[in-house]
Amino acid sequence: MAFATGQLNDPQKVGAGERLGTGGLVLDATVFEDGLKVGRFAKLDTGSLDNMDGSATPTLAGVVLRNVANAVEDGATIDSALYSQVVFIREGVVTVDVKAGETPARFGRVYVSNAGDASDGLATATNTDVAVNAEFLYEVQSGVWAIYLTPAPADISAHTGDASGAHAASAISLLDAGGFTASATVEAALAELYPAVSRIAAIADPGDAGAIPVLRSGNCALTSAGSETRTLAAAGSVGITLDITHDVDGGAIVITSATAINQTGNNTITLTEVADYIRLVSAQVGGAIVWRVAANDGAALSTV
Repeated sequence: MAFATGQLNDPQKVGAGERLGTGGLVLDATVFEDGLKVGRFAKLDTGSLDNMDGSATPTLAGVVLRNVANAVEDGATIDSALYSQVVFIREGVVTVDVKAGETPARFGRVYVSNAGDASDGLATATNTDVAVNAEFLYEVQSGVWAIYLTPAPADISAHTGDASGAHAASAISLLDAGGFTASATVEAALAELYPAVSRIAAIADPGDAGAIPVLRSGNCALTSAGSETRTLAAAGSVGITLDITHDVDGGAIVITSATAINQTGNNTITLTEVADYIRLVSAQVGGAIVWRVAANDGAALSTV
């Protein structure tokens, strides 16, 4: 044994970097970084077993073990001039050093510090650190915990490492206890919600003969350079608020809506002066989603 008492049945004397039990997957590396730290997680970097160093998306190799034949103890570093190989554990029960200030819970998930400082490679309970497929088992002594470590299958590892698609909103169910939506997934609920929420960004003027976007709420400020037209499709959902303003006047702008915009049946809006303004809100009428005028200041309404 590579610790002071030589007794595995005296856990208070066990430091980090000790494999507990006989099972698991222990590997050796002949190419490794000088100063590799015992009892900490190491990464595989271009074929070399290296200390964690704050680099992005590290490939975790496992925990560096003590040298059972020589006095390479917990917290020590391995001198590459003295040793031709190192041993690390990739699966099994092993003791690890824990970052100061962390408070692991039994059977809680293990993470690894990787901030580019002196704590790199230490186990943590902070879910913003590098995730490990491991759980804390029990505290061996202050600052040292036994953990159960197992490598994640390749497909799971790739899934959890995918920054944009690891947990698709379409695969997350939505209970909606308040009854605010009929959607059963987060993706569908967001698609329902977004169009009805005003955003800071303006809705761009599509220009002469263009179609005014109707996917979300917002203000569309129109500029004319002569007599121009725009079109307005029916909204895809109820509750969208669309403010249309005549921002720069170079001529009248005639907007033709795909639906009637009031009970009279008008479907055409004409803006002739700067500051002409109309607010439309999408609503359901007779089973169809239509536009309705909520406010009008200067816009002429007609039917074509």
